[in-house]
Amino acid sequence: MAIVSVHIPAIGEGLQEARLVATLKNPGDRVRRDEPIYQMETDKAVMDVESPYEGVIVEWLAPVDTVMPIGAEIAKMEVVEAGEAPAAAPAPAASGSAQAGEEVPLMIPAIGEGLQEARLVATLKNPGDTIKRDEPIYQMETDKAVMDVESPYDGVLVSWSAPIDTVLPIGGQVGVVRLTSAAATAAPVAHAPAAPASAPAAAAPSTAARPAASHDLRAIPPRTRAYAKEKGIDEATLVTLPAAGSKLMPEDVDAYLAGGSASTAAPTKGQGYTDTPVSSKQRVLNSRMVRGNELVVPGTISVAVNWEPIEALRAEVKAKGGDFQPSTFTMFAYCVSRVLEKYPQFRTAMRGDDTYRTYDHANLGIAVALEGGELVIAVVEKSDALSFREFADEARAKIDLARSGKDQANETVTISLTNMQNYGLRDAVPVVVPPSVATLFIGEVYNGLRQNTSELHLQRTCNLGLTFDHRVLNGAAAANFMADIKSTVEAVRTLITL
Repeated sequence: MAIVSVHIPAIGEGLQEARLVATLKNPGDRVRRDEPIYQMETDKAVMDVESPYEGVIVEWLAPVDTVMPIGAEIAKMEVVEAGEAPAAAPAPAASGSAQAGEEVPLMIPAIGEGLQEARLVATLKNPGDTIKRDEPIYQMETDKAVMDVESPYDGVLVSWSAPIDTVLPIGGQVGVVRLTSAAATAAPVAHAPAAPASAPAAAAPSTAARPAASHDLRAIPPRTRAYAKEKGIDEATLVTLPAAGSKLMPEDVDAYLAGGSASTAAPTKGQGYTDTPVSSKQRVLNSRMVRGNELVVPGTISVAVNWEPIEALRAEVKAKGGDFQPSTFTMFAYCVSRVLEKYPQFRTAMRGDDTYRTYDHANLGIAVALEGGELVIAVVEKSDALSFREFADEARAKIDLARSGKDQANETVTISLTNMQNYGLRDAVPVVVPPSVATLFIGEVYNGLRQNTSELHLQRTCNLGLTFDHRVLNGAAAANFMADIKSTVEAVRTLITL
């Protein structure tokens, strides 16, 4: 047993100090190597920092909220297996200098031990822009954090060498800069050679840091995020997926997609009770709803709609016969899709706290109930650009796919329909599940009173209830949207031609 020092790791170029946000372990606690033991804050992010050793925390050397220089000693540990303390990382060697007017490459910086790759999230400058040394010029994502990367030079951005979402190796070229003044150019990133097969491998302690997360402390590498995006899995779903190891890998995504909605564990019977494991699909939905409760500022409005025009059109289709027999719900959903074309607020989602992303087309979600009480979403992509026949065929195919257990929810679905007409419910307040900004409830059709007339006259009526995210749109926009749906439904015969 040996007492060793734990130091603040170097987690980014140009960083000089970090603030101790919280200690996750107490003196006397036994910790595993790579287990988060404290949280630190830099000007890049708040991160969980993992233990470089397996052992016991002896003491913390600084109180919470202390600002410490990078490399400073923060704790003492008694290690289970004595090893060499990690040496301070050497400063990058300069490989030469470049003169004003020369073009030099921009490289992905080494921002942490053990990192192999990073994803280009966003470019903050355009080719032709003048940039200053230490000015943020792009954003990159590793399995540690998303961070702004600063320019190492004064100059003019010539070009970007990779498109957004590209996964690049550490040290890979990301752009080209034309210098406006002479500057030293950094040497390429060096990777330590592998140990010879005949030599026993000495486990070097790692000092990796990763973003603090309330739901999951696992790292998610950029390659996994890119792969999940290709498969239509949004961020809210991704963080809930089970992993075989300490990091979520593409194989874990494949296992989730192939796993279906059934739980792998059987219910267990106790004395007077039964424990039933929550299925993976339900865990994902639960996570989304909890996130919605934390983020969404809900508003709700409702309207009664004359349902007779849709029922008349459905009767006409039925009398005509043939294989094409769309339901009244399909006709209603098409009306909603066409209205969405005129309301960009309902095609908009929040990206963090400071950005609205508006999609060119509406990807309409339809809630589908499965046996056992599970709920999945069918998605009609670009629903506002389809003819009625195309919409009806696509909706039927996607609903059938959902009934087989395939949840199609993704970050581009901004509004979903929940059809409760067959459950005897006239009114309800639906729940908004991010990244959607609205959920529209369709109630049971009943005999109601015709509106805007002095005479008592019964008409077939359906109540619609909309819950929307007040962060994205206000009550006036929601009211106009519902009024437009009402008028479109009541004039459905002019919208849908048979």
